[in-house]
Amino acid sequence: MELTISSLAERPGMAERVLGMADSWPAFTVNDLVGNAHYPRIAAELPEYVQFAEDEHGEVVAHAHSVPFALDAEGRGRLPARGWDEVLTWAFSDLRHGMAPDTVSAISVVVAPHAQGRGLSARMLVAMRDNARARGFREVVAPVRPSAKHLEPHTPVEEYARRVRPDGLPHDPWLRVHARAGATLDSVAPASMTVAASLEEWRGWTGLPFDTAGDVEVPGALVPVRCEPERDCAVYVEPNVWMRHRL
Repeated sequence: MELTISSLAERPGMAERVLGMADSWPAFTVNDLVGNAHYPRIAAELPEYVQFAEDEHGEVVAHAHSVPFALDAEGRGRLPARGWDEVLTWAFSDLRHGMAPDTVSAISVVVAPHAQGRGLSARMLVAMRDNARARGFREVVAPVRPSAKHLEPHTPVEEYARRVRPDGLPHDPWLRVHARAGATLDSVAPASMTVAASLEEWRGWTGLPFDTAGDVEVPGALVPVRCEPERDCAVYVEPNVWMRHRL
């Protein structure tokens, strides 16, 4: 596929088409309150960190979001256990306070459903890395959502993340893309995203009854969702895997 890759800073008029591109996220994953509060701000406030790809027909087929932040700021220094949520919070806190960033974190790489399976995710990861390098950064970190972990929701994420194939590359396809790009596994973020909602909302997102106390396996979820009917609430705490890309 012939691609043209641009940033929203270069072509701000493309924002609606980029952000309106179809995706394949499970419904519950886009109902994380921290993500909902901060993710749209990337395109609005940090458009130079949004890359997108158009095919030969001018259709937007992929995009990548990232954010700069100060990893070495006082009280930090380590990649956070609350992964995706916390790095978004750090990034926009740093922006508000005028703190100079020293690291870029990947936030998402999204490929349109009809264009998946063509290596676009790897190409967008390269574009994100190239953008960070061009801006003087020496490292990109990524709170990676392992793409096949949902097939093993009860496997401990530490065990899953460190599973490798005979060739030494990660078992998980998306972790493998990062490894092939030169990334190394740093740590697991056990509480990278939290979605807490009423049972009615969970039923609407999943089509499941959510009427029994305990763990519920939900299609697309990396770990089971905890259902508490007596509180009319179910909570999903998603782990991610921190990967580090030296530039």
